[in-house]
Amino acid sequence: MYYNRQYGISEVTLLDNIGGRKMSEAKVHDIVIIGSGPGGMTAGIYGGRAELDTLILEKNFHGGQMVSTTEIENYPAIPETNGIQLANDMLAHAKKFGAKIDYKGVDSIEVLEDGTKKLMAGGEEILTKTVILSMGSTPRKLGLDKEDKFTGRGLGYCATCDGGFYRNKVVAVNGGGDTAVEDALYLSRIASKVYLIHRRDELRANKTLQTRLAESNVEVVWNSTIKEILGEEKLTGVITVDKTDQSERKIELDGLFVAIGGIPTSGLVDGLVDLNPQGYIITDEDCQTSVAGIYAVGDIRVKSLRQVITAAADGAIAVHAAEKYILEHQ
Repeated sequence: MYYNRQYGISEVTLLDNIGGRKMSEAKVHDIVIIGSGPGGMTAGIYGGRAELDTLILEKNFHGGQMVSTTEIENYPAIPETNGIQLANDMLAHAKKFGAKIDYKGVDSIEVLEDGTKKLMAGGEEILTKTVILSMGSTPRKLGLDKEDKFTGRGLGYCATCDGGFYRNKVVAVNGGGDTAVEDALYLSRIASKVYLIHRRDELRANKTLQTRLAESNVEVVWNSTIKEILGEEKLTGVITVDKTDQSERKIELDGLFVAIGGIPTSGLVDGLVDLNPQGYIITDEDCQTSVAGIYAVGDIRVKSLRQVITAAADGAIAVHAAEKYILEHQ
């Protein structure tokens, strides 16, 4: 094997694991990134800048969940932008340093005997020394009419991201776990009034958070589910149903945050890398998964804060670890 620094591609002779065929002079990428959220595109920037052959594979539009955010005001040195603009800027930055993007989904990942990773994407076989998983997660939704219509128009899934837009306004959080209570407490320092709507008569959040909630001015709406989202052009309120007596209540709101969990897009690597019970990928502090040379960044991995900036940090860390892995396995 030799490494061509000019082009960042290794040229090797491998045995295809199907039928023992030789793949003479097969090109092997240094890094293949699956998914192009902020973590994946930051990995593209750092991989390209390190002169590593870096390929991003994206089955949809680059940017991940970020592109659904109409305003971003907490990214350092960029006080005002939106998800689509930041996604385009990140991709342009990655391309500037030589990273490439191909809009196709990955169907499978296999680790060959020599540690090379073989990906099948749209019928094409792609070989790489390392893989960075950046497929993200999707918020668990309420499943109500107008939910998609009002996303970004009064309805959101990340209070830490968008809470600042509701200063001195009336908001509600739907959920009963740690994230929901943390969101409600965070919003209580910003908004004029905060409701926490929970379907049970007790919370799943840890006891410390429950104590802080009891000491706050957040109004908990117990044993209630959201029956209907109100509004025409934007969200103006909700109708809740009390499960104990089926009584309905109209709550006028400026904003609603849904915090009932997320769904990690980790099906591709289920059985390949270790996942937690919720399906998030378990990594160490270097974003290394349980498989050498495979890393996970952004919302798809186990972490306490899921933000654009924390995903971007993961991307930088993963490339640093991947470069070290490549040097150690030449």
